[in-house]
Amino acid sequence: MTDDSTLAPLEVARRLPGLAERLEEAEVDALVVTTLANVRYLSGFTGSAGVLVVSDGQALLTTDGRYRTQSAEQVARVGVADRVAIEIGAASVQRDAAKAFLSGVGRVGLEADDVSWSASNRWADVLERELVPTSGVVEALREVKDDGELDRMRRAAAIADAALGEVLPLLGEADSTGLTEEEFALALDTAMRRLGAEGTAFDTIVATGPNSAKPHHHPTDRVFQRGDPVVVDFGAIFEGYRSDMTRTFCIGGEPTGELARVFEVVGSSQRAGVAAVRAGATAKEVDDVCRQVITEAGWGDRFEHGTGHGVGLDIHEAPTVSPLGTAILAPGVVVTVEPGIYLPGVGGVRIEDTLVVTEDGSQPLTHFTKDVAA
Repeated sequence: MTDDSTLAPLEVARRLPGLAERLEEAEVDALVVTTLANVRYLSGFTGSAGVLVVSDGQALLTTDGRYRTQSAEQVARVGVADRVAIEIGAASVQRDAAKAFLSGVGRVGLEADDVSWSASNRWADVLERELVPTSGVVEALREVKDDGELDRMRRAAAIADAALGEVLPLLGEADSTGLTEEEFALALDTAMRRLGAEGTAFDTIVATGPNSAKPHHHPTDRVFQRGDPVVVDFGAIFEGYRSDMTRTFCIGGEPTGELARVFEVVGSSQRAGVAAVRAGATAKEVDDVCRQVITEAGWGDRFEHGTGHGVGLDIHEAPTVSPLGTAILAPGVVVTVEPGIYLPGVGGVRIEDTLVVTEDGSQPLTHFTKDVAA
C-alpha cells in the first residue's frame, strides 16, 4: 500500500469557480445542491445531512448541530473556508439562511434528479420563487478526476486487489470445505476493512454455479462446488472514493464445455473494450466494441447490461458506457469495462476493470490477475 503522505491533495478550491460555467449552461444564476456526494465534492463536507447553496463562485453550507465542529474542520481542511460560509441550526434557521443568501439572485436551480416533487414544492415555498429543474450540473464537473481523486481511487483499488489475493485461497479449498457464497463475501469484505477500506463500495456480489447467471445476485448459503463458475464483483472505499472490479473464476481448475467458450469470449470482449478506451472516443463506441465480440460469438442476447459506467464518489456515476452513451471520453475520466454473458440455469461470466482515460489510451486502476482457475 502507498503511504498517505504521497497522496496528491484534492483540488476542491477550483470546483466552485469551475461550476460557474455549468450554471450558465443550465441557464441559472444559483443552484441548491442537495445530493450529498455533490455537497462533499464542492465543500469537503461529509455529513449525512446538509445543503449547499451556490452562486457566483461562493456557497453557503447549511446543516444541523451534530455537524457544527465537523463542518468547519472539513471546509477548512480542503481550503474553501473563504468561499463556503456555514450556517448551523434547526431546519427553519437553515431555510432562512438559504433564503437570505439567494436574496437578489435571479434564476435558481434545484437538482431535479435528487429532489422529490414535494421537496421541490417546499423549496419553492421557502425561497418564495419558481425554481428551475436542473440535471447533472455538478455531476458533469465530477466526470474528470483531479490527481487527488485518482490517487484515492488507486488506493481503493489496491486495497481491493490485496483483499482478493488474501482470500482467494479459500476458493481453492471450497469444494472440500463447504464454503458458501455468504462466507466468501464476508471474508472479502472483512479483508478490505482490515487493509484500510472505510467500507465496501457496494454490496459485494459472490455468485456461484447457476447463480452466476444473475448479474446482481446477492450472496446466499449456496455451497461452492467443483466446476462452478464464481463471479466476484466488489470494491473498496478510501477517503470517499470507490473502486470496482469483477473477476470470474472456476472452482477446481479450468472450465469445460460451453462455459470454457464463454470465458474465452468474455475475455476477448473485455480486452477489446479496454483497448477502445481513449480520449476522443465516445462511450457508445466502447460499448459497441465489446458487444460486437459477444454478438459474433452468438451470445449477443445474453449480454444484458451496459458495458460500464463512471466511478468516483458514487459507484455509478457519469458517464454511462452503453448503447445509449453519448459522452466523449476525456483524460481524467474514469470508467469501467465489464462485459458479461449469462446463461440461465448454467452460469455466467463477467470480467471488469476500472480505467482512467489518458491522452494516448487508458491506464487500469484495478490490477488483479484474470487467471480463471481457483
